Parts: sequence; structure tokens; C-alpha cells
Amino acid sequence: MKNLAVITARGGSKRIPRKNIRDFCGMPIIAYPIKAALDSGLFDEVMVSTDDAEIAEIAREYGAKVPFMRSPANSDDFSGTAEVLLEVLAEYTKEGKHFDTVCCIYPTAPFVNPEKLQEAFRMLREKKADAVLPITAFSFPIWRSFKLENDKVAYNWEEFAPKRSQDLPKAYHDCGQFYFLDCEKFIQSRKMVPENTCGIEVPETEVQDIDEETDWKIAELKYLLFKEGAK
Repeated sequence: MKNLAVITARGGSKRIPRKNIRDFCGMPIIAYPIKAALDSGLFDEVMVSTDDAEIAEIAREYGAKVPFMRSPANSDDFSGTAEVLLEVLAEYTKEGKHFDTVCCIYPTAPFVNPEKLQEAFRMLREKKADAVLPITAFSFPIWRSFKLENDKVAYNWEEFAPKRSQDLPKAYHDCGQFYFLDCEKFIQSRKMVPENTCGIEVPETEVQDIDEETDWKIAELKYLLFKEGAK
């Protein structure tokens, strides 16, 4: 099988400027997913899709390829991940290169490691899935969540209010780390999470959205604990 890893890293981050190449525990944060992809031994090519020359230079320093730059059309705040991946695959097709799988890894995902990527690839093949992604459980049952309208609080699902937490089903959310996709199925569906998708459960300690400065500090603390636990 021919496998491609794509790290999506545009240059226009606003809430945390230059987020994708900012120092994170001693390295540019984009270096972590690059290293994980390379060390996994899964990929025929590990590339970074970017519109930014500095990001491209740092990506190459850490071993990734940047065979072409991302188009302006897929570099604004409204560009979707699926559109970016489709553009990358189309560019490779122009060069006569075709892949069986594509793994989209986010640049601010330091908790991605070779083992998680290898597990996802194994599941993709053994389960004959169209996609595999890491998921984590909500820490509180969403079935007992509230909505807030005009300062008034009400249950989203009042029928679950009397239920004990342990009697409610677990609910999960996307970790925002990577998507391992069957290329042909992805091109057909144009969806990151198609119908035949499998999930790898990841503990909350290895998951952190990084949108604000506080998120960044929490992510670094979690990462240091993560690395300490891996020893």
C-alpha cells in the first residue's frame, strides 16, 4: 500500500500568532506530528500543506516535504480540511503519484505518536474502515447538559435529568489530532468522518484544543505528564 501523511499548516493563525511553528516544550509544535509520522514507518511520503514560506522551511528542517505550496483559495479562515486534502491529492495526481491511504495530521497535535498512527492504520485495514480517528469521552454526561437562553437555564434533554451519570451512555468527541482515510473512499465522499468510520479511544489527559494562550499552557503541562508517563 502507498500511504501519504499530510500535515495541514497554514500561516494565518490569529488568536495565537504563528501558532503552527511556536516553540512547544523545546521544539516548534509542528515538529511533533512530523516526527511521529516519520517514526511510524508507515508513510511513503510525509508532507506539509502550507501557504507560508517560514512554515515550509521549518517543516523541511524536521524532515517533511513541501513539494508545492497551498493555493490562496484554501488558505483563508474558511478553508475546510477536506478541501485542503483534496487539493493535495489532486496535485500529486498531476505528478503521477497515487496513494491508497492519506493521514491528515493537525500541526498543533503534539500528543500524536507513532503508536497511535500504527494502531489507526491497523484498524483501517483489519476493520475495512473508510476512516479512523482518535476520540475521547466527554468528562460529564452531555445528556444532562443545559442550554442558556436570555439568562434562563433549561435541560437540553429533560428526560435524562433523573438518571444517574453511570446509567447514561458515554458520549465522545473528536480529539482534533488526525484522520486516517482510505483515499478512494475519501475522494468519493469528500468527508473527514464518513459513515464507515472507526474510533480509537484516547484518555482526556492526551487531548487539548489549542485556541487561546491558556490552552497552550495547559497543553504543555499535559504533554510533560504524557511524556513522563511514557518513560
